Amino acid sequence: MELSEQELFRRQSLNTLRQMGIDPYPAALYPTNAFSTDIKAEFKDNDSEPREVCIAGRMMSRRIMGKAAFAELQDSKGRIQIYISRDDINTEAQPEMYNTVFKKLLDIGDFIGIRGFVFRTQMGEISVHAQELTVLSKALKPLPIVKYKDGVAYDKFDDPELRYRQRYVDLVVNDGVKDTFLKRATILRTMRNIFDEAGYTEVETPTLQSIAGGASARPFITHFNALNIDMYMRIATELYLKRLIVGGFEGVYEIGKNFRNEGMDRTHNPEFTCVELYVQYKDYNWMMDFTEKLLERICIAVNGTTETEIDGKVISFKAPYRRLPILEAIQEKTGYDLNGKSEDEIREICKALKMEIEPSMGKGKLIDEIFGEFCEGTYIQPTFITDYPVEMSPLTKAHRSKPGLTERFELMVNGKELANAYSELNDPIDQEERFVEQMRLADKGDDEAMIIDHDFLRALQYGMPPTSGIGMGIDRLVMLMTGKSTIGEVMFFPQMKPEKVVKKDTADKYLELGIPEEWIEPLQKLGYDMTAKLQGVSAGKLHQELCGYNKKNKLGLTNPVKEDVENWVK
Repeated sequence: MELSEQELFRRQSLNTLRQMGIDPYPAALYPTNAFSTDIKAEFKDNDSEPREVCIAGRMMSRRIMGKAAFAELQDSKGRIQIYISRDDINTEAQPEMYNTVFKKLLDIGDFIGIRGFVFRTQMGEISVHAQELTVLSKALKPLPIVKYKDGVAYDKFDDPELRYRQRYVDLVVNDGVKDTFLKRATILRTMRNIFDEAGYTEVETPTLQSIAGGASARPFITHFNALNIDMYMRIATELYLKRLIVGGFEGVYEIGKNFRNEGMDRTHNPEFTCVELYVQYKDYNWMMDFTEKLLERICIAVNGTTETEIDGKVISFKAPYRRLPILEAIQEKTGYDLNGKSEDEIREICKALKMEIEPSMGKGKLIDEIFGEFCEGTYIQPTFITDYPVEMSPLTKAHRSKPGLTERFELMVNGKELANAYSELNDPIDQEERFVEQMRLADKGDDEAMIIDHDFLRALQYGMPPTSGIGMGIDRLVMLMTGKSTIGEVMFFPQMKPEKVVKKDTADKYLELGIPEEWIEPLQKLGYDMTAKLQGVSAGKLHQELCGYNKKNKLGLTNPVKEDVENWVK
């Protein structure tokens, strides 16, 4: 691993601390008894005795003024100023705690512990007067420091790829990032409370499944060595949760990861969190009412109101929401009435709408494509799109009064699907016929069609009561509730492409050009990591760069003469 000058310096400080008898990574418990935010909230100027506290966190800034200094400490809740005086923290055992340890060997990002008392400075800032300083953890890499002036951030750590790849740094240096994930925790906690209050049971079902069922999606495939069979990462929890309804649970829910081997964009990640809920003796009308109340209460818990703002739009989760059948939605947006139309007729309508369609697409997929292209993005306020054609809904009960349709809804918010729900199909014969139709689509080339799950059919044959179920994307819900427009902002560790490894020529390539060994590393540090990059470079410019790098980094090398550099770049 190549180390920067700062990293080398920090490692030297680490060794010096050890030589002084200070363990830079102590094992003992550090007895904190206060947090920065609580200290500030509970401070009273008229207290007869100053409050004694023991706090710990990262040192995020330092201003040294001779025998005293101010530092800013960041703990898990916020930041607080620390006043440090030489005479207070020096001890007989460590007389150089201030001048050597604090001033020279500690760096921004190091964890320290402070024992002291709370006071207000002459500038009016509530601070902690340090009486003892303990080194708790030495940071070997420097943090990117974001500077603020008049509310404006400078030197921001704002490259999305770096932020998502190094989320640990993002959480430390960027204000508001941790708040997003605290709100995510509030959403999950509120959701669980609502389900638990209703008497429903949280359960866990297999992540590795022998059949990828419960949704129309392409799965990830792995191999189970012990059984010598291929397995699938689950694309949904539906079929296993329904088995539990068959087994006698009133209501079951699971909050967990699903995996779909599909594309990545601002609203999709191959690994995502979903909640699914199934309740016996309910239908999709009841589920719409329940969903409205659920989202209204979550929004209030997160934002203190039933409204949230995203992409400059104010969205209200106040119940009730509009309910619109999908075929009416398509007619409203395109002018075409698809009621009673055959697959061939719908294919002709797609051509008239100038849509690109595949021969493998069945009737349901064609309708889904029309809705996705002309309708879905237009529903900003929460809208239930209902009564989907049977071809689009292989696990849904047939509509009680509309032939050819099913009792299904999708909840659209901000132009995207947030939830999908049914009156669940519990007729095992009808279900088997639907599965057979899915296999026909698979034979035509639809790689998202469902596979027949014979064990699930067997479970239905033992009898499943009338049931309603819903699946909701947690990541998209968090995006809506926190006003984030990309899914990477609400996932701690979204999927990323592998880090690019910079290719570098070996030393012998440089030596062949007559470049002395001691100048190879400086050249690579300046960006000439391949000898080919030296071709056509101005010898005068390169000579200046090398001399400047030598001086700035105090390498102590003898500068090359310009004629030598001219030979290198030839």
